[in-house]
Amino acid sequence: MDYRDKLVLAPMVRVGTLPLRLLAAEYGADITYGEEIIDHKLLKCERRINDILGCTDIVEKGTESVVFRTCPEERNRVVFQMGTSDAVRALKAAQLVCKDVAAVDINMGCPMSFSISGGMGAALLNKPELIHDILTTLKRNLNTPVTCKIRLLKSSRDTVELARRIEKTGVSALAVHGRRVADRPRDPAKWIEIADVVAALSIPVIANGDVFEFEDFDRVKVATGASSVMVARGALWNASIFSPNGKVPWEDVKRKYLRKSIFWDNDIKSTKQTLKEMIMHYSCLEFPEGKAVIKSETVGDLAQLYGEEHYYKDVKLKQQLSDGSR
Repeated sequence: MDYRDKLVLAPMVRVGTLPLRLLAAEYGADITYGEEIIDHKLLKCERRINDILGCTDIVEKGTESVVFRTCPEERNRVVFQMGTSDAVRALKAAQLVCKDVAAVDINMGCPMSFSISGGMGAALLNKPELIHDILTTLKRNLNTPVTCKIRLLKSSRDTVELARRIEKTGVSALAVHGRRVADRPRDPAKWIEIADVVAALSIPVIANGDVFEFEDFDRVKVATGASSVMVARGALWNASIFSPNGKVPWEDVKRKYLRKSIFWDNDIKSTKQTLKEMIMHYSCLEFPEGKAVIKSETVGDLAQLYGEEHYYKDVKLKQQLSDGSR
């Protein structure tokens, strides 16, 4: 995978599932990261081909719970992000998904307590030897490109030193979130510190932080010198941020997202969470639409709420016919 001059959808927990990734790509995203999935969970899963939907599912054994769903359409751009704190476990988990994705990424930036308490995410930032062990193990044993995503350390010098050590493992690219672990989303991203990393490395660096309009992609590139730029919240609020023609109306984006969720039988919790995030940015969950989304128990309920009943029925009928003809 080429990581230069790319617009990138960031990994986002609970919302970065197949519908949002495909929606972002439709609007212009070149690379789309899936939500972080923990290696322990992957080791309880098996890979299944879903002939009804035309996709590949990573499913928890003994259940029908889909942990990760992907399709051929995104094969050359989807990045599977994993949470891990052990090289052997990471490799075993990566081997389950590596044939269906464009790259495998190790999360080294998540500040959430569940991640840090397990020695994953941002907890790895202070363990350079473990980082080296995980990344070199994956690089040595996978034919799939390996990348990782970090946050800024206490000083720019520390960040650059870690980035150089990561580069020596042979990873294909490094994503840098321009905030420290203690920073909040409202704190401005420190683009100048990402620029220090870019200047020190020869591999592509993906800059992440404070992209809310299409024009921000260029602003970040100019400010940091990064090869590519990654966006999280801006894309969650309106995935058409990737379009050089300007954002499309919020209502249209929501309906398009819902249609993709219906078509790909997306998990209801993920679908509701994504819609709630969209609503909270432009409106309020206490208004009728927000309350109705919260009350919805099925994707069918959401289809009715957004006037997509006919589409929902057509898709379900086709899926039933496809299932019956097997």
